[in-house]
Amino acid sequence: MRLAVPTLALLGAVPASAAGLTVSVEIPKLEIAEYHKPYVAIWIERADQTVAANLAIWYDEKKKENEGQKWLKDLRQWWRRVGRDLTLPADGISGATRQPGTETLTFTAGAGPLPALEAGSYSLVVEAARESGGREIVKVPFTLPAEGGVSASGAGNAELGAIKLDIQP
Repeated sequence: MRLAVPTLALLGAVPASAAGLTVSVEIPKLEIAEYHKPYVAIWIERADQTVAANLAIWYDEKKKENEGQKWLKDLRQWWRRVGRDLTLPADGISGATRQPGTETLTFTAGAGPLPALEAGSYSLVVEAARESGGREIVKVPFTLPAEGGVSASGAGNAELGAIKLDIQP
């Protein structure tokens, strides 16, 4: 397992009651013979590594008899922190695996899977695992409250590409 902790690029600040959060996740195109789309989990964790919000889980939902769910254990950190206690499919966060490219998700604080976050240090965590492939985790740290908006980014080395976080006040 490789753990990538990118440099935080702050371009301002955001109040603890941020109005919205936008996450962009790049899934790179890999030139390999047997390509399988990765399972991906996206969540926000507090400084003590407890889960503050479970934002998205992309897996093979269409396999017969929920066969795709058995591979979610390969998203090891997500599975240990929140996955094994979750009933799937989970309304509002479950989705199909994605093709290579950039996916953008937008959340409103206090609606859907994003609660209003208290002041403190957090990390956006993106974990990917692929059949016949590898695993990778990218953490993008950020702090609330602040004034204005926050932009932070990171990047994976293989299973994940660029990860971008924008928080609007």
